[in-house]
Amino acid sequence: MIDLMGEYRHKVDVKGRVSLPAKFRRAFSEESRCGADEPVELVVSIDPLEQCLYVFTPEGFNAWVASFFEKDGSFNSRNRDHTAARRLLKSRAREVEIDSAGRINISAAQREAVGIAKEAVILGNTGYVEIWNPERWDASAQEVDLSSMLFD
Repeated sequence: MIDLMGEYRHKVDVKGRVSLPAKFRRAFSEESRCGADEPVELVVSIDPLEQCLYVFTPEGFNAWVASFFEKDGSFNSRNRDHTAARRLLKSRAREVEIDSAGRINISAAQREAVGIAKEAVILGNTGYVEIWNPERWDASAQEVDLSSMLFD
């Protein structure tokens, strides 16, 4: 699993492209075992709470989807709830490639769903990347009280 960390603020161009930090591009390239001339394929999905976007390797995305069914053992194609949930998770995802300038293209529907317009905050989170609306990220980060977690 790739270990991604840090916060970066980048512009989103008029076509919906945003640059990934160089460290993230390298980590995704190594995880995907792509050669220098091969494009790195990723999956962008809307998080379940519609707060941000998640960016995974294809394998990471499929593992994330599978994790929704772990409490029931695994995905059961005869379970209507499982089928509906997997359908929704997969429908909200888009396959993208990192272009030669280190950017990924985020669909208009995905940007609209999480409120991303001209700027985005890109965060590393072990195994995947999160892309946030800057104001939404700042408000969410302020809600977390790390000091309360230091002592029981």
